[in-house]
Amino acid sequence: MDHRGALGSHRGRLLTHSVDLSALAPIIDHEPSNPALFVQALTHGSTGQTPDYQRLEFLGDRVLGMVIADLLYSRFPKAAEGQMSAFLNRLVSRESCAEIARACTLGPLIRLGKQARDDGGAGSTNILGDVVEALIGALYLDGGMDSARSFIERHWGERIDAISDAPRHPKSELQEWAAARNRKTPVYTMLGKSGPDHDLRFTVRVEIKGLGMAEATGTSKQEAETLAARQFLAEHTT
Repeated sequence: MDHRGALGSHRGRLLTHSVDLSALAPIIDHEPSNPALFVQALTHGSTGQTPDYQRLEFLGDRVLGMVIADLLYSRFPKAAEGQMSAFLNRLVSRESCAEIARACTLGPLIRLGKQARDDGGAGSTNILGDVVEALIGALYLDGGMDSARSFIERHWGERIDAISDAPRHPKSELQEWAAARNRKTPVYTMLGKSGPDHDLRFTVRVEIKGLGMAEATGTSKQEAETLAARQFLAEHTT
């Protein structure tokens, strides 16, 4: 029997009870007036529940960019526009947001469908990054810009202070290089695997449409992508 219609106006309340928001409290440092917003921020589309986090992620991404841009403008008064843009792209990247999520141990709180969880969704860089942005969106709607800014300053503060000294990962550097030229994110394609199981080699191609491509081989997919990004930078930016 389909009971979905019986949920009616209680749907948000029932979904709220399926998430332990007390575990979220020390991460967001905020007492929700609308808890359902934060349940939504933690809900991945694989659950089949609606609404999921996508709309909040859209909003949170814009709020994060605005706050980080303002903080960079204040903290680096002598930085040129190009340098601040590079800093901004690095700080608001999905990888950076995912690092924040991992530091907060946010993964176990995310609501995932069984297949997505079995596939490691709770540790996925894409999902973790999206959820952090969705939480920022929820904070903005629930507590205004002050609440969202407080969260961002608390979790990004040290990263902003150290940004000018931090070495850039080749993939991040390549992404920033593409963004500075108004191009889409670099696309990484697995070309193949070779060698015995105990000594596999992975070959990957990275391409930025209209700007070029490069290939590299490594002992893991991640290493091959990093080497391909480094090769692209060596071939096309020097």
